[in-house]
Amino acid sequence: MTLYVYNTLSRSKEEFVPLQGNTVRMYVCGPTVYDYPHIGNARSFAVFDTIRRYLEYKGYRVTFVTNITDIDDKMIARAREEGTTVRELAARFTEEYLRIARELNLKPATVNPRATEHIDDMIDMIQHIVDNGKAYVVDGDVYFDVAGHEQYGVLSRISKDELAAGARVEVDEKKRDPRDFALWKAEKPGEPSWESPWGRGRPGWHIECSAMGARFLGLPFDIHGGGQDLIFPHHENEIAQSSAAYNIDTPVKYWLHNGFLTIDKEKMSKSEGNFYTAREVLDRHDHQAVRLYLVSAHYRQPLDFNEAALEQAQHSLDRLRNAAELLRGRIRVLEKAGDRAKGSDRELKESVARLREGFERAMDDDFNTPSALAEIFTFVRDVNTLAPEVGSAGTLREALAALTEVVGVLGIDLSGGAQTVGAGAAALVEGLIGLLLEIREEARAAKDYATADRIRARLGELGVVVADTKDGPTWKIAR
Repeated sequence: MTLYVYNTLSRSKEEFVPLQGNTVRMYVCGPTVYDYPHIGNARSFAVFDTIRRYLEYKGYRVTFVTNITDIDDKMIARAREEGTTVRELAARFTEEYLRIARELNLKPATVNPRATEHIDDMIDMIQHIVDNGKAYVVDGDVYFDVAGHEQYGVLSRISKDELAAGARVEVDEKKRDPRDFALWKAEKPGEPSWESPWGRGRPGWHIECSAMGARFLGLPFDIHGGGQDLIFPHHENEIAQSSAAYNIDTPVKYWLHNGFLTIDKEKMSKSEGNFYTAREVLDRHDHQAVRLYLVSAHYRQPLDFNEAALEQAQHSLDRLRNAAELLRGRIRVLEKAGDRAKGSDRELKESVARLREGFERAMDDDFNTPSALAEIFTFVRDVNTLAPEVGSAGTLREALAALTEVVGVLGIDLSGGAQTVGAGAAALVEGLIGLLLEIREEARAAKDYATADRIRARLGELGVVVADTKDGPTWKIAR
């Protein structure tokens, strides 16, 4: 099947064809580490991790770069408020970001470049822009000349005339034109600064991603992602900078942007004060349920935040876990009792084939996760109906592998237990439950029903539901 993606640059779905064979080079704007990320930021993290995972599922080799902005105006202002240094502030919130990444089960980036480690790359790119006559220097500041760049506005579709009317433009008397933006900012007292050909100073925000993307992926590269709020001015300026520096029309082939996360249909925003931090949400909820919630809507559509939606995500996650545990339980039973021919084997195999086909069809349509989830839960229904009658452990293993793989693309780990429990601990829990059920079966065989009932009751109190079937006991973890 062919993958189609919605390209913000063309405002249309396009067939996805990488620039270099089977390799995909992908850059996603990461956090500015001046504060706790809000749950809307976490949506972007989860969305692009899912896109990366699906590309890998399709067989592509993905180089995935997401930066950490550890120097900009917000960093400096927050450090002053707290009476700390920008470096100390960055270290604290970088660690928080990496913790959130682990809790949301984000795959580690191929590279996580920090802006302050690539100042030389930024200076080099700015120098190219100046040398090409697309930027000018005033008292140690370097500004991009928007009027001299004919293609400016190609991504956002905002005209130069609209910009001239004053929309979202910084006021600066040094600029030749109010539409121009800073590539390099001259040193100010108390601010971090670096040596440059234009005097000591620091980079503008926009140049950071342009320089790091070029440094680690080369130009042009395949995919640049981020939230819709980054289309203008950040991504528009990135295109202008890279084009002006290296004389290329299209530095990135596909531009992908996720929709906003809202509260009561209003955009979540720190500046408006209507937001929840990712930490608040993750501390109150199963981490995997949060991840499932974040990918439950199509990535380009808004997603409204509310507790009812998170409860629904938890219910959906429980259904996935229960189906996986039903399959594991039946596999254990058949491994002990031996395979036996049953008609349900064929039906479950057919359901596995439908799952894979439907999942790929949905995800090939611009990563349509709601449709993909619908296919998954249709399969879960089939598992609940068919698995108890399947006679081959091999058929059950095939079903478990398919379920585990497709939900893994969405970042959900069905290896066992809640996200707050490590994989080793989950395996230990599974082994201990299995041992207790063996002891219970021995007690029943010896007609020691009091002990057998006590084990079942105690497991029930701990949230482990035991079901006795004609082929032996099965268990699942209830909420």
